[in-house]
Amino acid sequence: MAIKHILVAHDLRSTADLALRRAAQLARQHNAQLTLLHVSEPAQSDAERERAEQLLDSSLCRFAPVGSQLLMQSGRAAEVILNATTELGADLLVLGAHHQRHELFSGTTLDRIACGCHIPLLLVSIDDDQPYQRALAALNFSLCACVAFGQAYRLLPASAELHALHVLEPARGSAADAEELLKTQRLLFEQLLLDETRNLPAGGPTITHTVEPGNLQSVLQAMIGSYQPQLLVLGCHGRSVLTQALLGSLAQHYLHRAPCDVLMVR
Repeated sequence: MAIKHILVAHDLRSTADLALRRAAQLARQHNAQLTLLHVSEPAQSDAERERAEQLLDSSLCRFAPVGSQLLMQSGRAAEVILNATTELGADLLVLGAHHQRHELFSGTTLDRIACGCHIPLLLVSIDDDQPYQRALAALNFSLCACVAFGQAYRLLPASAELHALHVLEPARGSAADAEELLKTQRLLFEQLLLDETRNLPAGGPTITHTVEPGNLQSVLQAMIGSYQPQLLVLGCHGRSVLTQALLGSLAQHYLHRAPCDVLMVR
């Protein structure tokens, strides 16, 4: 799906400008409309609201493309933001990863946004407004992971590299059996990549891949350390009641411990 409208939420802190700068860069890259949303407390005074609007207007003029708009609303942050994604027809929601440590964007609020967000969610933690050049996607054979991979491909510029990592959990048996299983899994994964790339537009980022045995989170964390991606791509799903509304445990982990910018897609 093409990115035509980007919604970015801002909480008035200077660090929230990281998300705005990234959203502005992506809006320019994709020639997309940009909307800056601020959610205030219902009890906020008129003077406080006017001051907030002035600060946000200043940030919008400083960072965003001409034609970007400011939207001021009050209420519960998660509810207002999720409603705005639908009402505006947004294709991408951008939040600062620092929101996980802010009262307005508490852990529960952030979880609610991630669980209820029907469009790709980008959490920004890197202070960089240059186009992404290295992205790492945790890819398996699930539909949500494949959808996330495709969204990342469309998000990235042609100059970028999108590296797909497939982790094969250890199986019982001899070393020879494990080696044979790994070989088979590599062939199946390569076929999956071929099938997925057939549906992607030409002229996108370079695709590379790795199949590694081990524990998913451990291998992924090691790959993050060695590959140093600017963007981590995750499909959100889960089988446990605790994950709530199909937010997977892996996505939930990085939702609150973002090592870089994180793109989450359901």
